[in-house]
Amino acid sequence: MGQVTVRVGGYSHPVSCEDGQEAHLVSLAAEVDKRINSIKAMGGQFGESRLLLLASLLLADEVHDLKVAVAQARTGGAAPAEADDPRMAERLARIAERIEGIAANLDRA
Repeated sequence: MGQVTVRVGGYSHPVSCEDGQEAHLVSLAAEVDKRINSIKAMGGQFGESRLLLLASLLLADEVHDLKVAVAQARTGGAAPAEADDPRMAERLARIAERIEGIAANLDRA
């Protein structure tokens, strides 16, 4: 069993992994740390758990976008049929407004 110490958010964390996966784990931790630093650059004071939550949400959003792109590529690059549905467009607009509101509240926190 491999063991590495990764640095995320200014803190060192010892983590176990499968043998040979150490460099990959360090790379993953660097991605998380990159998101945390981008959140810190926005300003505001966040605790470690809040920073990790926000970084996780950013990464989950990126994974979602990649899954959508892969699905579109598999179907010949065509956009899903729902994109032409006006109700879907309205729903997406409402969701975007809610996300912007949450981001604004986080900026004030």
